[in-house]
Formats: sequence, C-alpha cells, structure tokens
Amino acid sequence: MRYAFFFTIFLLLQLFSLGTVLSIQWWLQPWMTPTLQTTIWVSVFIITNGLLVLSVKRAFANSYRWVSGWMLIMHFMILTALAVSLFYGGYLLVVALSGSTLHQSNEMTIGLRVLALFLFIGLFIYSLYSAYAPVIRELSINIDKPLAKPLRIAVASDLHIGRLFGVKAIDRLQQLMIRSGADMLLMPGDIMDDNTEAFNEYHMEQNLAELCSSLPRGVYATLGNHDLYGHERPISEALQNAGIQLLNDEVLYIEHEGQPVWLVGRFDNHKRQRVATTDLLTQVDTSQPVILLDHRPSDIDNHSQLPIDLQVSGHTHNGQVFPANFIVNAINRLGYGYEQIGKGHFVVSSGYGFWGIPFRLGSRSEIWLITLSGNTD
Repeated sequence: MRYAFFFTIFLLLQLFSLGTVLSIQWWLQPWMTPTLQTTIWVSVFIITNGLLVLSVKRAFANSYRWVSGWMLIMHFMILTALAVSLFYGGYLLVVALSGSTLHQSNEMTIGLRVLALFLFIGLFIYSLYSAYAPVIRELSINIDKPLAKPLRIAVASDLHIGRLFGVKAIDRLQQLMIRSGADMLLMPGDIMDDNTEAFNEYHMEQNLAELCSSLPRGVYATLGNHDLYGHERPISEALQNAGIQLLNDEVLYIEHEGQPVWLVGRFDNHKRQRVATTDLLTQVDTSQPVILLDHRPSDIDNHSQLPIDLQVSGHTHNGQVFPANFIVNAINRLGYGYEQIGKGHFVVSSGYGFWGIPFRLGSRSEIWLITLSGNTD
C-alpha cells in the first residue's frame, strides 16, 4: 500500500510537470527559442523530482511543504492556462457565430498573457485569503430527546497548530467564540501539526487557555491522525494543560441547564487499538442527547444506525485545493458539509486551519455553529 501511494504521487507529479511545461511554453510562445524550450523542460522536471527526492530522504525540516508548494505553483499554472484557453475559445466561438472576421493581432497575443499573469497572481491571493479568513456556518438541529434549552455548539476541526497557524489564529478563534455566544467548543482532531515544537516555542499555551476560559461549557477534543504521529503524549499534555478535555475512546457526562448531555470521543483510526463506537455507547444513556467526536467521517454509514444524535468530524479539509474537493466527496459517504442520515445528524468540517501550505481553493477556513434543540416537556 505504501509503495502504491508513493507511485501514485510520483506519477501525479510527472503529469503536473508536463502540464506546467506546456503552460509555460504557451506563456512564453512569442519569445520562444529552441534553447529556451529545452531549458523549460529540463528545469521543471529537475525541480519536481529533486524536491521529491529531498522530501523522501527528509533532507530538511518540513520538506514536504516545499513539494506541496511547488505542486501548487504547477497546479495554478495549469489552471491559469486552462482558464485563458476557455476564454479565448469562447471569443473564437462568438466571432464564428457572429460571422465576423477574426483579427489576430500582437495586442491580442500579449493581452492574453497579461490576463494569464493576473489570474495566476489572483489565485494565490484568493487561496491565501481563504486559508486565513474563516467563515461561520450556522446550523439548527432538532432531536427527539429531552433538552429544555438549546445548546450552542461550536466546531473547529483540523487546526494544525504550528509555525504557519498559531497565536493569531487561536486568538481569532477566541474572539469568534465570544461573538457567537457558543456554549462549548468541539475539536474533532488534528489540533497540532504533528508535534508541539512551535506550540512551545511561541508559548501558545496561554492563548489556548484563554480560549478555553471563554467557553461556558468548556472545550472538548479528540486526537486526529496528525496528533498521533509519534508525539501523542506531549500533544495530549499540552492540550490538557491548557484546559481542553480530551476524549480518547472515552465518554463524558455533562449538564446543560440542569439536563444531561453525553459526549463520546474516539481516537482516529490511525490508532489500531481504538475502541468500537458500539462499546463506547454501552457506557451512555442513549435516551439522552449523544454527541460523537470522530476525526474521520469514514464510519458515518455505521454510525447512522446507532443512537447518536450528532457526529462532528473533519480530516477531509473539503479537499483543501480544487479539484480535490470532488475526490473527497467521491470516496466518502459525506465528505463535507451537513446531512441527516438514518438516526443521526452529521457534520464534516473543512477545518479551521490547513495542512502543509497556507492555501485553500474551493474550500474555506471555517467554524460551524450548531444550535441543538430538543423536547422541552
């Protein structure tokens, strides 16, 4: 499986490199020479495969980010070339249908390339904005269980706290929580970006503690796959020291306005020995509201047949960069968004943070604000 994954990445990078070469050749076509053409081909493939080798050998810290960054540059070059080609194709179609004479001028040739440059830069600006400017998605859910007053639940998955997403992001989340009037905050996994190095270096514990103190009913979390890559203990200790209640294959009874609510948290399935959801539910009074935190949405079909009122998940990032959002929705029962399935309500967030590089296209940094209501009798 590991070799198949590596081969897929290798093949994908070669295809991206080919598309990038063709895009650059079109971009520079008015000035193209045989020497320049050869230089483009050689340079692109050397950069791609050189970065891939350095990443595999882990030649420097966070080398995967360099591969991801270069891949994004290639992706945006290809998207730009496709967009301009569609624009020009539409122009040719209009000319043909109108019976006009096509005048191919030097101004048109240069103008298309200037347009491509603006589109290319625009993609980076918009993607950076989408990664750092969160939106709040509000949702109201009604369940057939006793709950005298609505419970306002905020969900922030996949923070990936690290060097590129740290103090300012935590403080911004605190302000969003205060303005939203949320009762509690749920964090279904991938809270840290693999380790606590940046968290400790930039003294983020105080910021996270202030976030926790701003929620009347507290902050609850489970660990995701990126929290389990060899640094589970320091990550768990850092979160607990800041005041976050971890639910790692555990259940917790809390009260909201004097009425019981059950929180159930699961380890990510990277943890092979994790407890089955059915076993966790034996510790719960399922006649009362039950909320499940499960990092990946891979078990939604099974969970829809269980007495779970609300499941919150993340992990998919809604693909993070277009067109990966179509892929995550194709391979998951619910890859992103909200849906009522079977006995329960399911929310899969694109995440508050990001993985790897700070860019999103076709997805947004987001917080879900869920108002959970029940029977008031």
